[in-house]
Amino acid sequence: MDELKLLREMRNDFPIVKDSVINGGRDRLLQRIASGAGKKRTRRPRKALRITLMTAATLGLVTALVAGNVIGLAGWRGAASAEAAEVLNSAAELAIKTSDPALLPGQYLKIESTNLWLTQTAQAVAAGDKDVSGEPLSWLDTEKMSMYVPANRDHEWIWDRSGRIPTTFFSEQAKEFALQQAKSMGDTSEHLKAANGAFYGSPSSFPSEKELAGYSRNPWMLLNGIYLKTLGAGQSIDGEALVWIADLLCTGLVPADLRAALYKAAAMIPGVTVTQDQATLDGQRGVSIGRAEKASNIRQDIIIDPATGQLIGERQITLVPLGTIPAGATIGWTTIRTTVVDSAP
Repeated sequence: MDELKLLREMRNDFPIVKDSVINGGRDRLLQRIASGAGKKRTRRPRKALRITLMTAATLGLVTALVAGNVIGLAGWRGAASAEAAEVLNSAAELAIKTSDPALLPGQYLKIESTNLWLTQTAQAVAAGDKDVSGEPLSWLDTEKMSMYVPANRDHEWIWDRSGRIPTTFFSEQAKEFALQQAKSMGDTSEHLKAANGAFYGSPSSFPSEKELAGYSRNPWMLLNGIYLKTLGAGQSIDGEALVWIADLLCTGLVPADLRAALYKAAAMIPGVTVTQDQATLDGQRGVSIGRAEKASNIRQDIIIDPATGQLIGERQITLVPLGTIPAGATIGWTTIRTTVVDSAP
């Protein structure tokens, strides 16, 4: 896309500033100049003054444009590696050609996910909650979920959760502790029902159709919006943006055109690279695209089937040892599959 076309598309998304607003700002500026005219002025070199005025004007323009979501951080500080961008943009092109499943009345969108959660006893360390090295006990729980989203999302959703089952252990002491704890807790599976996905008596935490429709399909605008939404969260603005994209994609509720825009937005995040050409996640194979977070030494990956552009899942990998967890270990992942079914349990 050339700059002129991009600018035209961007202008379509922005409100036009009213003349009254511009005139009001100019009047206030003139009043400020007039009120300060009688004050003692400090003489400054003309060149320095010109630079200051130009810098202030530029800063003001940039601030106004960012505040108005006209431009932002997207693309200013680099982008993903060329290889990663190629994979993501190709996936976007495939995604945009995909037709989202149309639900008939009475049908459900079934979203199946397998999740691996990290559990550590660090938050409640007792004498018996450490292994022989003195490190907190660490293990991974597996949880399988099936969610049934009705054609009319205001109707009742169904959510089957297996409960967390310890499956991967980073020491013999962790295994003994985790299995004993699971035995004492018993069956933690759940069969939940709630209108509009408002489970556990709380407002729904899943994105609504209105929210999904409200995200820009222009990847520049979308990434700027993500930066604004996640500002101050996580350990870096770029890392949190990729985490936000991965989390939204893994809901299984994102329509094809927004998936395409999210892929293209991820291609503009600095530090994103291809981390594994042939990644396997829960038996599915794809290309892993990720970004290493320097502050935590944890890498966030999304895994895409390059043949279809479909998201296979996301994962987190530690790049350094975390207690008994070795460097390079996967410390969490989620995979999703979506189908249309005629009934829910």
